[in-house]
Amino acid sequence: MLNKNMSRQWREAELHRRRHRREKLKKLREKYKLAKTEAERAAIIEKAFKISPLMRLEDFLAPINKPSA
Repeated sequence: MLNKNMSRQWREAELHRRRHRREKLKKLREKYKLAKTEAERAAIIEKAFKISPLMRLEDFLAPINKPSA
């Protein structure tokens, strides 16, 4: 039988990982906006895919390309 404390710890760890991943991707998007060369942009995209391998390029660029309202 699973202890309630064990499942709670797992959930908190999972939420921490998700939040941390989201923050890292946010920072990488900011760097991507400021990148001047294609080589810099390619390196940033490569790092983003290491952090979140299942993410598509369109998903990474969507918040950047979204028009401000």
